[in-house]
Amino acid sequence: MNKKVLLLFVLLISIVSFAQQERILKLNKNSNLIDVTYYHDNGVVSQTGSYTLDGKLQGEWLSFNTEGKKNVSANYDNGRKVGKWFFWTNETLKEVDYTNNAIVSVNEWKRDDKTSLAIRN
Repeated sequence: MNKKVLLLFVLLISIVSFAQQERILKLNKNSNLIDVTYYHDNGVVSQTGSYTLDGKLQGEWLSFNTEGKKNVSANYDNGRKVGKWFFWTNETLKEVDYTNNAIVSVNEWKRDDKTSLAIRN
């Protein structure tokens, strides 16, 4: 059996055993990554992102609540947290900046009475 096919099979088995949510996996031949979409029980998309062929998170990952509103935007490089991550709630937007899997800075904005966002460190 081809090593890539075997590796893909092992990765798929590990993903299936790890996640209990319904999901769709697809090999992206252009990027050589496995694109994945997870779903909430109600059928709404829960997460989207990609894995490397050896099972590491890669690129942008998005998470959504059960109503389909985006609540997290994250970035990975070969399994390591990098770049700006954003976390949304009804009242706040939090920005966390990662370099080499370590938090470099955190900023938070809160809605005021006029529905604008005010920065808070």
